Amino acid sequence: MFKKVLIANRGEIALRIIRACKELGIETVAVYSDADIESLHVAFADESVCIGPRQASESYLNIKNIISAAEIADVDAIHPGYGFLAENPHFAKVCEECGFEFIGPSSEHISLMGNKSKAKETMKNLGVPVVPGSEGAVKDKDEGLKIAEEIGFPVIIKASAGGGGKGMRVAHSELSFLKNFETAKNEAKSAFGNDEVYIEKFIEEPRHIEIQVFGDGAGDALHFFERECSIQRRHQKLLEEGPSPFLTERMREKMGKVSVDAVKGLGYKNAGTIEYLVDKYGNFYFMEMNTRIQVEHPVTEMITGVDLVQLQLKIAAGEPFDISQKDIKIIGHAIECRINAEDPDTFAPSPGKIEAYYAPGGFGVRVDSATYQDYIVLPYYDSMIAKMIVFGKNREEAVNRTKRSLDEFIVEGIKTTVSLHKRILANHAFIKGDVTTDFIDRYMRE
Repeated sequence: MFKKVLIANRGEIALRIIRACKELGIETVAVYSDADIESLHVAFADESVCIGPRQASESYLNIKNIISAAEIADVDAIHPGYGFLAENPHFAKVCEECGFEFIGPSSEHISLMGNKSKAKETMKNLGVPVVPGSEGAVKDKDEGLKIAEEIGFPVIIKASAGGGGKGMRVAHSELSFLKNFETAKNEAKSAFGNDEVYIEKFIEEPRHIEIQVFGDGAGDALHFFERECSIQRRHQKLLEEGPSPFLTERMREKMGKVSVDAVKGLGYKNAGTIEYLVDKYGNFYFMEMNTRIQVEHPVTEMITGVDLVQLQLKIAAGEPFDISQKDIKIIGHAIECRINAEDPDTFAPSPGKIEAYYAPGGFGVRVDSATYQDYIVLPYYDSMIAKMIVFGKNREEAVNRTKRSLDEFIVEGIKTTVSLHKRILANHAFIKGDVTTDFIDRYMRE
């Protein structure tokens, strides 16, 4: 096992990794921008190194400074968390070349899955169902229009190097396709430096369901069941739960097997999440694979009783799986609410000083946060200030416990999405489990 790990991140995920390391007897090194000097991940790590000014490009995205910090602290490995450099293949490769174990998959797998069109082609060859569409990027609008007419409208135009909803446009006719094609290419170029786009059949009223997977890099793999992530705004997840209220046991088993077979076929190492669109008939289609630990990983930890971050560390250190597929069982239901420093109606960021803070507690309630009273929510980074994860023996108990916990969650001085989550939990469609990716637009805009 590693002796010392550097966490190349900030906030709640850095704190989460520090806790996992300490429980395994691993020393930790935090990195921070000058604006984060009073952050909890800095206080709780064994050592800390300043890596630059508040701008992420000069600190948390500064590969040279992070590697220098790792060398100064003499660490064995680097954990990227999520966001920032977590899915940057160049960073993973630099870590490898500089003698630091990258706690995640290989740079080759990050690169492969980071290109959406190549990822789709690869998964299709591994037997994973994919949405009908173009074979890779399309060269121009004429080729794109021909493909759109072949598979039938509506279609969605997606950036090949995209994510987070950028470079993504839906077209319901030839006219809207021609209008949206150039818009998607321009957005892709601006956001990712790559204007390649591909075409897919647009699945109407889809669910977003993902499978948590792990590979040992030697051909073995496990899945830890699914998470329902359909409640989103602007393609960003707001609330996740597991297991999905929609999947039958047969569908669950099929999705798990397909995902595990793909991970084995890739020879993939460490944590990954295979995300699917699922239509109302139960057909599932590959959307993307995230090559990192997910924001919503605590949902899976709660329903399986497995510490996924510790499993990441063990696999990166070369240890074999200490659990088999038959040992992984769903033991209850969990719901995660992302508490963001945002206006709950407009989603506009709401940075500032937290004047009062009280996190809920009680049986089955977990709050992952690096926030405290008098903490200043900075405008330079992601707006999420806490994740509240609630466990129950079944979905009804989990929903009721989540409602109670939201009533206890107090954050004053800034606006948060706590009230939005209360509205979601009270909605009749959510209570029935009738959630699709347009849930917010259908119900919360009223």
